[in-house]
Amino acid sequence: MKLAIVTAYPPSKVTLNEYAYHLVKSFRQKEKITEIILLTDVTTEGKDVHFTESGCKITIHECWKFNSYTNIITVIKAVNVAQPDAVLFNLQFMKFGNKKIPAALGLSLPLICKLKQIPTIVLLHNILEQVDLESAGFTSNKIAQKICNFFGTSLTKLILKADLVAVTMQKYVTTLEEKYKKNTIKMIPHGTFEIPDNPVHKLPNGPMKIMAFGKFGTYKKVESMIEAIEKVRKSSGLDLEIVIAGTDNPNVSGYLANVQENYKHVPQLTFTGYVQENEVQTLFNECAVVVLPYTSTTGSSGVLHQAGSYGKAIVMPNLGDLSSLIKDEGYRGEYFEPESVDSLARAIEAIVTNKSYRIELGQANYIAATAFPMERITDIYLEEFQLIINQKEAIGISYSKISVI
Repeated sequence: MKLAIVTAYPPSKVTLNEYAYHLVKSFRQKEKITEIILLTDVTTEGKDVHFTESGCKITIHECWKFNSYTNIITVIKAVNVAQPDAVLFNLQFMKFGNKKIPAALGLSLPLICKLKQIPTIVLLHNILEQVDLESAGFTSNKIAQKICNFFGTSLTKLILKADLVAVTMQKYVTTLEEKYKKNTIKMIPHGTFEIPDNPVHKLPNGPMKIMAFGKFGTYKKVESMIEAIEKVRKSSGLDLEIVIAGTDNPNVSGYLANVQENYKHVPQLTFTGYVQENEVQTLFNECAVVVLPYTSTTGSSGVLHQAGSYGKAIVMPNLGDLSSLIKDEGYRGEYFEPESVDSLARAIEAIVTNKSYRIELGQANYIAATAFPMERITDIYLEEFQLIINQKEAIGISYSKISVI
């Protein structure tokens, strides 16, 4: 199988690029796949496809740009050249842009691939029915929210034209099936990127590091975390370092620079900037606690799964999607009320002042993470592609003679 994956990819700064890296890393080791065709966004630096493990051939087509109106043309041209046997889209609603028309045009691509009779699966990381539009950085205007919901419903109908739409939470399946009356929706877990054989619970000498990781500025904000840790420093007397690892959300350029300026008086406050994939393990191993400083959620949390894979204690907001995920997958942590500095401080202090509790949480999260390694997730996708191929053959479409026109 020649598998095409439409996605952002490192060193891209567009959302879901890290997820794509680990998808590719796992897919390329599958015997069924002879070639991976990456249909990616354009970057000035070369794509990070230098893996230590052996695997299949990887072909890169840089064929789209964030907020470009021509993505629909350039991606389909790349599909025509590559002639893949199957296409996987790694998507969320603002994947191709934060402007309505480029975003909408990009999200119509799965339908076009379906019309070309190419087996097509969309991995949809969020659904608008479960997103707080104001907190997530879309809009605070009530009329604009209604317009967004209307367009969101229309775009969801387009996406659901794919052979299969995979979501990472069972509640998303239920929501979509009830609203759109479709039976081509399946829950496939997010999966865990890297799973070390022996997670590190012993911390390095020096200050205890408390980390937030991700793209910040919309519903992921770090001001409350910084203020909460200052409170914990005063109440506990512990030597704590605050680590903000990652970059701005593309919708909020300059956010972290403003935070850094506003809190320049705070000691031991580190901003790492963009984190290369080969630096991620060290970053997580050195931290004591991973904080998810979210005011709302837009889907499953990749950082939660990463923290679990490295056996780390987690502090998380008491929000619907995350609470559901915790129950479904078995993660544990200390909850706090979103936007409450005092609540967040209490949650952090409960972990950093109790070593045995910190290790207990980390061990539980490691067990949860090992249940769904990325190797298992990519096997599920291959099984689903085979089912689609079988269905097409059953209605007279020869898989070996699929014509990409």
